[in-house]
Amino acid sequence: MRESRPSGRRRGLRRLLSIALPSLALTVAGLVAAPTAGAQSATAHPHTSKATQNAKALTDPKRQTFHSTGKAGQKVPTQHLCATARPGHASCFAQRRTDIKQRLASALAAAAPSGLSPANLHSAYNLPTSGGSGLTVAVVDAYNDPNAESDLATYRSTYGLSACTKANGCFKQVSQTGSTTSLPTNDSGWAGEEALDLDMVSAVCPNCSIVLVEADSANDTDLGIAENEAVTLGAKVVSNSWGGSESSAQTSEDSQYFKHPGVAITVSAGDSGYGAEYPATSQYVTAVGGTALTTASNSRGWSESVWNTSSSEGTGSGCSAYDPKPTWQTDTGCSKRMEADVSAVADPATGVAVYDTYGGSGWAVYGGTSASAPIVAGVYALAGTPGSGDYPAKYPYSHTGNLYDVTSGSNGSCSTSYFCTARTGYDGPTGWGTPNGTTAFTAGTSTGNTVTVTNPGSQSTATGGSASLQIQASDSAGASLTYSATGLPTGLSINSSTGVISGTASTAGTYQVTVTAKDSTGASGSTSFTWTVSTSGGNCSGAQLLGNAGFESGNTTWTASSGVITNDSGEAAHSGSYKAWLDGYGSSHTDTLSQSVTIPSGCKATLTFYLHVDTAETTGSTQYDKLTVTAGSKTLATYSNLNAASGYAQKSFDLSSLAGSTVTLKFNGVEDSSLQTSFVVDDTALTTG
Repeated sequence: MRESRPSGRRRGLRRLLSIALPSLALTVAGLVAAPTAGAQSATAHPHTSKATQNAKALTDPKRQTFHSTGKAGQKVPTQHLCATARPGHASCFAQRRTDIKQRLASALAAAAPSGLSPANLHSAYNLPTSGGSGLTVAVVDAYNDPNAESDLATYRSTYGLSACTKANGCFKQVSQTGSTTSLPTNDSGWAGEEALDLDMVSAVCPNCSIVLVEADSANDTDLGIAENEAVTLGAKVVSNSWGGSESSAQTSEDSQYFKHPGVAITVSAGDSGYGAEYPATSQYVTAVGGTALTTASNSRGWSESVWNTSSSEGTGSGCSAYDPKPTWQTDTGCSKRMEADVSAVADPATGVAVYDTYGGSGWAVYGGTSASAPIVAGVYALAGTPGSGDYPAKYPYSHTGNLYDVTSGSNGSCSTSYFCTARTGYDGPTGWGTPNGTTAFTAGTSTGNTVTVTNPGSQSTATGGSASLQIQASDSAGASLTYSATGLPTGLSINSSTGVISGTASTAGTYQVTVTAKDSTGASGSTSFTWTVSTSGGNCSGAQLLGNAGFESGNTTWTASSGVITNDSGEAAHSGSYKAWLDGYGSSHTDTLSQSVTIPSGCKATLTFYLHVDTAETTGSTQYDKLTVTAGSKTLATYSNLNAASGYAQKSFDLSSLAGSTVTLKFNGVEDSSLQTSFVVDDTALTTG
């Protein structure tokens, strides 16, 4: 018999509880010592969202203490976890301190691990405690770490972060072909790298989902295939902590493996001191250099310098011999791609805490640019989804004033000073600097303004029909905006001052519309959506029949239970801000969502929608909470807590048999007396053709 306890949806009437109970739960949690070995990741109180739990963990004064392990540039003994790469292969850049005894979680008891903690990184880089919900960060490495999930659980639990497991849909571990069962050969060296990468992404963006993509080997082709698989799986941010020497053949690998518009790809600059490495020199990635990070008495509370331990150890940098210079990189000393773009802590002497029990023996202190790449990947995720056509490596170049400029130190000797020596402004070892909040990792200009455009969802109009759609946008500085649009249906136009799209649609078809809002400083934001114009009179040429299909117009067109159509941040929308969130209360409850629609005679009709299911149910074989989808009297599908998974999945049903009739499409969610299940629906469409 299941335990009966409230699980609490995080909105609506439940807000009265979600304000009071999380505070109480987290106050009590703050008094509990760090978990012992084998402890599972911290589980939030049933009424506490993971975002609230993580915010508390990152701001808890007890977790702000910096457990120093050395001084900047200090020579400390380390183990390089991967061998030097031979041609056509890559090496991981993780380094583990050997002068600090590794300890299992049980041996630490209530003591804190040595090294920088999540709270330290958030303090040093002025990062928000919220953000990242709904985004997936991929970590691409070679070979398999069989303890990846359990070690990550210990890391997050120790620092009070929410659980990130396969069971709750937050964590996924796959091969380069996407298999969850046929994983590569185990490798203790790369396992340590994977532990470092997963811990750093978690530290910076604990609300993010994580997918670990493991290549079959460390050769360039397998790692490239894994890179593509990470993007295929929906990651908008991909972290790579590996590389090797440059070769002329690698320019073709740029387009094969790293040319992914709309995805932020971070790559470590290397640990061998001055000298360019690939794929950090790819024109499509963000090359991340390394610093030494120490506490200071200045207003920031921290200071940084170039990481350099010896002539053969320190952050990489340099002018590529082969890769072309991207348009946004404007330094004049290097005619090709210059490495790096930005930087973050990498010096093992001021290293980060990591938990690893396959490549290591528990808690240890790690360094290398293997730490800085996933840290910056996490910052990109906190900044939000990149523009769909952007290469986010360009973002810091438009926000140079929103980075901590690193002006001291060098990583070797070079004929062009800034290639290897820090200076005010851009330099090779640290790029434009280290994160100061997330602004430098968003689209826009150096003013620091951010323009956000709300996606209105899919639109539909019949030929000869009038349209009036208000585009909603905001500027972080409150500046006035001007609007433009491309791809509008024939007969429609946008008012540049008000953002209203209006007119009479004259030509049937499906249009891909992009609306851009821009302020007087040049900062801009965009959104894209589909606008279907159907032939009036029941013709079947590409019509989309549902109104308010993406729910962005709020409680219009649909008939829904109170609170179902919402922009509440407790569950992420598939696109835009609004979605339909049924159930999720953890008590006996029924939610409904419906819309009546007429399907023209003789038409082929297809219903599609995106569905995300998450649950607190733990029994793996019993359906407790159910969502039934019907079209009139026809049951299309039933989903339950057993369908819980990370992210959204698109569902599709053929409704051609209902052509010539008016039917009511209905989503009916029924939840039993305990343990919440949330059914989240977005981006619906009923298309004919």
